[in-house]
Amino acid sequence: MQALPLRLSPGEDLRDALGRVLTQQRVNAAYVVQGIGSLSAVALRYAGIDAPTSMQGDYEILTLAGTWSPDGPHLHMSVSDAQGRVSGGHVAPGCIVRTTAEVLVMLLPGFRFAREHDAQTGFPELVVHKDE
Repeated sequence: MQALPLRLSPGEDLRDALGRVLTQQRVNAAYVVQGIGSLSAVALRYAGIDAPTSMQGDYEILTLAGTWSPDGPHLHMSVSDAQGRVSGGHVAPGCIVRTTAEVLVMLLPGFRFAREHDAQTGFPELVVHKDE
């Protein structure tokens, strides 16, 4: 594994910026192991609900974790608002960095992640390929 610490800047979309960096570096498999920082807008998709919920205001990122493949990310995040209320779910486009987002990504050379349709779940699920 190889560590890739990142700092995302104010105004960036968390999901898009992370994807842009990993695509530019030609990463084929990675885990996002943690993230902290702040957001001015949050978009989370809750379990069992198809559309994301959007929230505006000052939010702290408490946790950020998931996988990244060239097919796209699968990220989960928990955030707290100014009153300390916590929300969490799938990260959707629209999570805008307020002051900073500090993210630790672990790159997995020798592997390639893909998202492929799984007949059992009905969703595109992670498939791990080992490069030869």
